[in-house]
Amino acid sequence: MHGFNRFRILPHLLLCALVGCDNNSGAMGGPPAPEPQRGDLIGDVSLVATYTPDQLLALLSSGTVTRAILDEILSPDCRIAVYHFEYRTLDPAGELTPGSGALMVPDDSGTNCQGERPIVLYAHGTSPDRTYNLADLESSNNTESVLVAAMFAGEGYIVVAPNYVGYDTSTLGYHPYLNGEQQSDDMIDALTAARSALATADAPDTADGGKLLVTGYSQGGYVAMATHRALQELGETVTASAPMSGPYALSAFSDAIFRGEVTGSAPVNLTFLLTSYQNAYGDIYASTTDAYEAQYAADIESLLPSTTPVDELVDQGKLPATALFSDTPPDPAYADVTPATTPADLAAVFARGFGPDHLLTNDFRLAYLQDADAHPDGGLPVLSDGLPPAAPENPLRQSLKRNDQRAWTPSSPMLLCAGHRDPVVLFLNTELMQNYWTSTTEVSVLDIDSDVESGDPYEDQKVGFATAKALAEVAGGDDEVLSVYHAGLVAPFCLSAAKQFFDGF
Repeated sequence: MHGFNRFRILPHLLLCALVGCDNNSGAMGGPPAPEPQRGDLIGDVSLVATYTPDQLLALLSSGTVTRAILDEILSPDCRIAVYHFEYRTLDPAGELTPGSGALMVPDDSGTNCQGERPIVLYAHGTSPDRTYNLADLESSNNTESVLVAAMFAGEGYIVVAPNYVGYDTSTLGYHPYLNGEQQSDDMIDALTAARSALATADAPDTADGGKLLVTGYSQGGYVAMATHRALQELGETVTASAPMSGPYALSAFSDAIFRGEVTGSAPVNLTFLLTSYQNAYGDIYASTTDAYEAQYAADIESLLPSTTPVDELVDQGKLPATALFSDTPPDPAYADVTPATTPADLAAVFARGFGPDHLLTNDFRLAYLQDADAHPDGGLPVLSDGLPPAAPENPLRQSLKRNDQRAWTPSSPMLLCAGHRDPVVLFLNTELMQNYWTSTTEVSVLDIDSDVESGDPYEDQKVGFATAKALAEVAGGDDEVLSVYHAGLVAPFCLSAAKQFFDGF
């Protein structure tokens, strides 16, 4: 594999040692060395592995539901090469910081496996694993990466997939979770670096064809939308995008959680969120004990992402298993949302978010709820104008408004895909974006968990989803369906829909 020849700098260093060099110039007063910039590659581009279509499928071929998914949506026909690269991006303070990511390149003799190919810029979902690396397809926690590799790279797309700052080789001590500005910067800088890396990869017959398609799932759905927005504001062309199951309407979604609709994985997600916004804006709390119960407060700001699995963190008493809030209402006025009981089919999920060993203090919840009452979101608890609150005073709600995506309109095609019964990222996020964008024809919405309609372009995905959901129900009833709904059922079929959508461009 080609790449940067690090040994070429040695003569310069030796000469400087002998005769001295100006810090900003080359040897003997030559031209100044370029200043580090966003989007610069750092070091060599590393070939991690190559995979045939059969090898990609083999990485996914365990489990009944997985088998059904494979049969319905995957048909890779390109051998691919997977590279790991590092680049410079910005942290929330605007300082340069290293990031890393995966570059997946179709590398085969097939007609759609070489030549000028479209780029898919992919944003991944939430991971608590500090070592998360999308270039390592064989890691036990990288099903998402393998799906993306098989779905896109295996069918002729070049894939650029950042790991995000805070993961893998990043030196930042936290992850800027759902910070729309920083995360979109990270994505754009990874794209810039990957385009440079592509020239050094051992795939001489594959090149950037000029079409850019942006997608991502869950947290990555939010990041994909924020990235489309940022690219558009920079005047860059986005061919199309497909955000999937993301928390786009952050203010309304958080209001729903604080109003008792506590979603699955809430302790992990809220820990990520508060740490992110505290580092970025500095005003979420004066002390960690203002937000967190004392038993969790001491180490919470450096807890996630972690090299210790979440189950072990729970066993060590560093996080609660499911309880975000106390089952004692913070005020009698909120007894009916401690927990929320509607919609009824998610009431059991919401109830698990309350308990004696909860994460956040009742005072923190009460201050939030009182501000939500005084400055309601236009999408919750009732739909009015559908907009974020005009002037929230609570610091967390101010940060959520700042990062809410109800503040722009795409000028190129977008598909929003989600499932209406999602217990992790509530469907209201997709509904509120759809409501916000009723005036544009560029946005289409797919509820993957809906009936097939006449002439439905996503009939195959809906039928496949229904089949996989039925298999999950047979295996473990409704509890099993809810446990796998977000990541195991909606994700692959929405990904397939995004692929079909992109194929049209």
